[in-house]
Amino acid sequence: MVESQARRGRTAAKAPRLRTRGTAEAPPERVQKALARAGLGSRRLIETWIAAGRVQINGRIAQPGDRAGPSDELRIDGQTVPAARRAPLPRRVIAYYKPAGVLCSTRDEGGDRPTVFERLPEAGRWISIGRLDLNSSGLLLFTNDGALAHRLMHPSFALEREYAVRVLGAVDGARLERLTQGIELDDGWARFASVTAAGGQGFNRWFHVVLREGRRREVRRLWESQGLSVSRLIRIRYGNILLPRDKQAGEWWEIDGREVERLSES
Repeated sequence: MVESQARRGRTAAKAPRLRTRGTAEAPPERVQKALARAGLGSRRLIETWIAAGRVQINGRIAQPGDRAGPSDELRIDGQTVPAARRAPLPRRVIAYYKPAGVLCSTRDEGGDRPTVFERLPEAGRWISIGRLDLNSSGLLLFTNDGALAHRLMHPSFALEREYAVRVLGAVDGARLERLTQGIELDDGWARFASVTAAGGQGFNRWFHVVLREGRRREVRRLWESQGLSVSRLIRIRYGNILLPRDKQAGEWWEIDGREVERLSES
């Protein structure tokens, strides 16, 4: 009995880990994430502030790994960061019809070519869900939710991407069978989940192809492995989101909430 009480006493004497007040609506999150969302710096930079003792939670110096909820007081160098500034933004997903010749990056290193981010609404920090190479066009998705972006791009989820492809060269049944059975590329095994003829004649024919991953130039490299070249490539679907026929290259539009839910559950 006495030994048991002594053990409890030693346990109680340990310095408690900093516990914060979360809410059911918004659970506590890592301090560097909350402060980065407030626009005060990158997570990596804020981690150096925490290590230097510059960040406080409810009057105590924050430690690496600490979490904070909406009702916790955060200070940097003694200055309070308003809770409203740290509040999570509503999840948004927008679609963009990328024109050919536009880069899927924030800027053109060493050049002045246009980028997709220049055409997007300014509100929020947009994360690209996948990419299209410079000479390809079609559907791109962007979100302000990093977890959703990761889910929709990760190969383990095998989310379908569909492309309309104009192929130059003689396409026969044997080539199409190899493209769906699988081909060894320089970065591993690859194949189309399906290939469907979509019009054209002679040596310029259209096909719709479906991939369940998004490796670099994978559509083009698969066709090139069969001695064929792609003269035009348009992404027309990502998961359940289709490229509408009434949209023009360079346009962006908001994805309906129900479609976002379907997309995230794919």
